Amino acid sequence: MKKILIIDDDRDMCQILKHFLTRKGYDVTEMYNGKKALEYLEDNQPDLILSDLRLEDMDGIDLLKKIKAKYADMPVIIMTGYSDIKTSVNAIKIGAYDYVTKPLLPDEILITIVSALQHKDKSPKIATSENGKIAPHEKSNNVIHSGQYIFGNTEAFATILKQIKLVAPTNYSVIIYGESGSGKEAIAQEIHKLSKRSDKPFIPIDCGVLSKELSGSELFGHEKGAFTGALNNKIGSFELANGGTIFLDEIANLSYDVQISLLRVVQERKMRRVGGTKDIELDVRIIIASNELLWEAAKKGKFREDLYHRFNEFNINVPPLRERKEEIMLFAHHFLQQTNAELDKKIKGFTPETEAIFKSYVWYGNLRELKNVVKKAALLTEAFYIEPHVLPFEISNFTRLQFAEGPKSNAISHTDHPQASEAKPVTTPKSAIFDGASLKEASIDAEYETIMRALKQVNYNKSKAAKILQIDRKTLYNKMNQYQEFKDF
Repeated sequence: MKKILIIDDDRDMCQILKHFLTRKGYDVTEMYNGKKALEYLEDNQPDLILSDLRLEDMDGIDLLKKIKAKYADMPVIIMTGYSDIKTSVNAIKIGAYDYVTKPLLPDEILITIVSALQHKDKSPKIATSENGKIAPHEKSNNVIHSGQYIFGNTEAFATILKQIKLVAPTNYSVIIYGESGSGKEAIAQEIHKLSKRSDKPFIPIDCGVLSKELSGSELFGHEKGAFTGALNNKIGSFELANGGTIFLDEIANLSYDVQISLLRVVQERKMRRVGGTKDIELDVRIIIASNELLWEAAKKGKFREDLYHRFNEFNINVPPLRERKEEIMLFAHHFLQQTNAELDKKIKGFTPETEAIFKSYVWYGNLRELKNVVKKAALLTEAFYIEPHVLPFEISNFTRLQFAEGPKSNAISHTDHPQASEAKPVTTPKSAIFDGASLKEASIDAEYETIMRALKQVNYNKSKAAKILQIDRKTLYNKMNQYQEFKDF
């Protein structure tokens, strides 16, 4: 029977919790102040501690520090009010496992306790229920599901999950930093889903695709006749998101003029349509995302510093997939399950060779690239397991492409209009040439190496590689397919 220590100066709360948890099969002890709790811990070691953040005789943070100093691995769950969110963030950094807000919900506190005890036992068999809360899961797959998104079971993503839960109930603006395709929008959706606005709209906007001329209209709407082509009134994204959450991805791409309008929205919580004369009251939570540090962008003059400070209430950093190689196959299997459902297929998994390729590739496009590769491979697969030959050429041959590049003088130029002579072939290693190669084979080898160097130079962006090589994208694809058929990769 697991032992739980409750520390709270509210005796009624302690009794209610004790009665509830005892019925759930736990051995519960309650203490009504920090000093008595520390005395109890001198001779007793519970499996988990539930502690109020505000105690009459001791600050909850100081108590947490003393508990962690004695029992470093002890899971401590903080009980707090919404007004103490910032302090709760500090408690998580110090070592608290999680926090629950008062008034306490029985299911929430039980789920959090189960999760904490499983984490302590190093048995991370957890998933989320339909309402987004972490719940026990029968299947040990080393992955945490949260709605449609999944989080790998690593320290980095455990931290992100806690940060999401911390900031979701607040109205804080949030900046999500991460590379393209790393799941920033999914995290924003998770914050919205767990917020008090979950029944209101969630409006995502990719600022990177908004034109300078029309971005103001897209965000704030316009009145009929405001500009050429404005034939009718238009409701903007902020109005559509009123009461809910708006997610502005790649916000650094917005023009300075639009940033000024956005600053007014953040400061005054009101906006005006383009060409309009009437202010519209707004109650919108703003979550933004960027693949570059906005403070650095502000120093370069690309982003307004005052707007940055308005948004900089809470940050979440999403690590790229290449820094979480142990999670690659977890995500791959998750995307395969989704694709099986979409295509009505029953593909069981990936061959060992395919898994090795996935783990060796760097996934420049992160989760988005991985998902697209899995979907395409599943479509082409007729067997029960995905094999290397159905993968894109640059991925199935990635390890082979990592040969020595030779002297820098042979490197492909960065200029916009390179001459053909700039793409000089390097000496091909013997391992890259077939024994007894014919003249045709040798010619293809030389061409292959040049194209591969071009692809590597531009991080395997086929459009850019085709431009460097002065061929069109279709020709590049045809040549890559020719290599795939000609050589036994």
